[in-house]
Amino acid sequence: MRLFGSILTIIVFSLFGFVGTIVALLSGNDEFYGLGIPIMTFGIIVIIILAIYGQLKKKVPKICAIGFVGISAVSIMGFEGYHSYLRSLEVVSTQDVNLSEYRPFVEETKAVSLDNPSTFKIKDNLPKLDGATALYPVYSSFVQAVYPKKEYPLYEGEVVSSQTNGAFDRLMNGEVDIIFMAHPSEEQMNRAERLGKKLTLTPIGREAFVFFVHSKNPVDQLSLKQILGIYSGEITNWEEVGGSREEIRAFQRPEGSGSQTTLKKFMGSTPLMDAPSEDIVSAMGGIIRETTNYQNRKNAIGFSFRHFSQEMVHNGKIKNIAVEGVLPTKENIQNNTYPIVAEFYAITADSKNPHIETFINWMLSKQGQKIVDLSGYVPLN
Repeated sequence: MRLFGSILTIIVFSLFGFVGTIVALLSGNDEFYGLGIPIMTFGIIVIIILAIYGQLKKKVPKICAIGFVGISAVSIMGFEGYHSYLRSLEVVSTQDVNLSEYRPFVEETKAVSLDNPSTFKIKDNLPKLDGATALYPVYSSFVQAVYPKKEYPLYEGEVVSSQTNGAFDRLMNGEVDIIFMAHPSEEQMNRAERLGKKLTLTPIGREAFVFFVHSKNPVDQLSLKQILGIYSGEITNWEEVGGSREEIRAFQRPEGSGSQTTLKKFMGSTPLMDAPSEDIVSAMGGIIRETTNYQNRKNAIGFSFRHFSQEMVHNGKIKNIAVEGVLPTKENIQNNTYPIVAEFYAITADSKNPHIETFINWMLSKQGQKIVDLSGYVPLN
């Protein structure tokens, strides 16, 4: 009977231990439970078998069993308590920018308006527009100047924002006529070529590519060489660039996003390090949120475009880094002293809409460039 009880104990608890270990591995808690559950399972099986054979009545086995249970309980409480403490530090709660505030023609819209009526108007056969989150205020303002006054929902219709990757996909599928984004990635350009799509990229404005850190990070400026070192993985501690003795956590964006493409272009021939999956942020505003949120520490660095990080996302928890001693202000973009400036584009791909060419020409006109300026970006001239 004791033998049967021992075998049953081994089978049952081994099964529970195996399932518990798999769940721990899948849930990302393997740092403790991946090893802890098998050890505790084995210990429990031993204790139960000792009890079956009456060995726990003896002093030494009894003390060992109580010690094992006590150590296991303290270890679990310590692990869970520490992680509860870390979660409690994540006090910043900044959502991505609310693009609905920039919709054309809505009451109190943040989309800008010209002082005088537009010299160019489209009354029918409206070109369908899409683009990057950061550029929605620009092309929404174009629409407010040129399109007929009506409702333009944010996620359907003639004027939407599907973010860079989504907008490019829709352009390739022929669902939109013009998209607004940074220069496409090499992979996107190759994809268009494979699909036989003739891309036309028209620069319509300029913007600073910026790197930002937590506002409490003592580092205020970095050289180009230092930024390359951080994102290549050669510089791993803030102490190496004049900061505190903390490991640098360098966030990245997904492949194909406008800012990630610009980062890779900035890196040039310097290899970009592989980022851990938890350091790749999908939404553009998310990289700002994560840079400030990460357990409320000051060791993160992220990147974006100046107007988006400073104006569209209102977050007093980050500060833009001066590069080569020059801050990314609009004035420093205009006078060409800030060293990392990228153009953004109106991109088409064999659209048959009759208004495309004249619409883009108007974007490059004095009125179109005025809207670029009023929207917070830097016009071409």
